[in-house]
Amino acid sequence: MLYYLLYPLREYFTIFNVFKYITFRAAFASITAFLITVIFAPPIIRKLRELKIGESVRQKECPGLYDLHKNKQGTPTMGGILILIGVFASTLLWAELNNVYLLLAMFVTLYLGLLGFVDDYKKLMYAKAKKGSRGLNKRTKLFFQGLIGLAVALFLYWNPDNTRAIEFPFFKNLVIDLGIFYIPFVMLVISACSNAVNITDGLDGLAIGAIIMTAVTYAGMSYVTGHVKFAEYLGIYYLPEAAELTVFCAAIIGAGLGFLWYNSYPASIFMGDTGALALGGALGTVAVFIKKEMLLVLVGGIFVVEALSVLLQIISFRATGKRIFKIAPLHHHFEKCGWPESKVTIRFWIIAIILVFLSFSTLKLR
Repeated sequence: MLYYLLYPLREYFTIFNVFKYITFRAAFASITAFLITVIFAPPIIRKLRELKIGESVRQKECPGLYDLHKNKQGTPTMGGILILIGVFASTLLWAELNNVYLLLAMFVTLYLGLLGFVDDYKKLMYAKAKKGSRGLNKRTKLFFQGLIGLAVALFLYWNPDNTRAIEFPFFKNLVIDLGIFYIPFVMLVISACSNAVNITDGLDGLAIGAIIMTAVTYAGMSYVTGHVKFAEYLGIYYLPEAAELTVFCAAIIGAGLGFLWYNSYPASIFMGDTGALALGGALGTVAVFIKKEMLLVLVGGIFVVEALSVLLQIISFRATGKRIFKIAPLHHHFEKCGWPESKVTIRFWIIAIILVFLSFSTLKLR
């Protein structure tokens, strides 16, 4: 919005010429999202407390965690609403809004945010009434995640400017054209990323910290993918429209930092499925747009390991009756091993930072 209002004024005031630069708008999108989130957090937290929209820790259903997390009882949840306000307000202010990839990424984020909101609301009703569903049925959730993944996949599949091939980090010439199988692949990436972030959201600051670091990586990757000279020099896929996704990712970074201000230990608010499903889906969508889907396995290593720990736990218990971990996901396993919650979170953040550096190195180590 500001681009359209202020950039034309460059003919009279040269200072407004800065609005044509992605780096300038991305930087201020991040700052704006941070300020919006920090400013609006206190009234939203108060309102959530008034409405008694808080975390419910049940001893019967979470016997392995109740003693560790009973102090979280009643902490306001659905904080993803706050993050989405920051992301959308900032993106609308600083991005060029005629970009179809940007608009689709925002739509996917909003769609999954609404899906997460319904899931959070049903869980809240269950906690209050002590009956009914604890949330959306897993199959129902997967169906609606797959539905939006299908929409994105069909858009890309029928787009003549899009390639259906996938690239692999560290391998310059390893490119696989998936053909018709590109459609289920995109659906899998978006759904898996959304759910993996949701699984990771279990400790104060853990998920949002990892999201911020992943968003930093994809902001950088979007920038070079949308810059013809950088893309040519690095020998990577070039998508002119990808540059505006830098602004979107920067808004996620800023909103994430603002939310972390209140979500850090001890948390004053939790993001809930409203934020986890939306942000995971947003990053997955950006990844498929700029052809850096496989990089998610590396930069999102924390999310991948967390999701795998749950999968392996289920497989092991059903096959042998024994558990691999004391409790899954993995962050809870370390808690049961005696690590303080803050130590688990910070050590996971350290690993996530290292993965960010490693991910950027793939631009040249190929």
